[in-house]
Amino acid sequence: MAKAPAKSAQTTTPDKLPNTPTASKEDLLRFYREMVLIRRFEERAGQLYGMGLIGGFCHLYIGQEAVAVGVQESVKQGHDKIITGYRDHGHMLA
Repeated sequence: MAKAPAKSAQTTTPDKLPNTPTASKEDLLRFYREMVLIRRFEERAGQLYGMGLIGGFCHLYIGQEAVAVGVQESVKQGHDKIITGYRDHGHMLA
């Protein structure tokens, strides 16, 4: 069996992390609006699924809105890729 050499992981110690908020008031409002959009979308999807108007499975993202918004904000556009496979409406809307 072939063996690859071990690579050491780069870590950041807490003392090297920023200790002041870097998001502006406008950024925070945008994050909030995106979270509300995701919540409203999920609520409506749940209603339509309950009425039998959406087929298949419907795994809602309610309660996870900040995860999608935070992840999408942290990726580098044109560089990072995100693949979702479960409860993924939020990532597409953020």
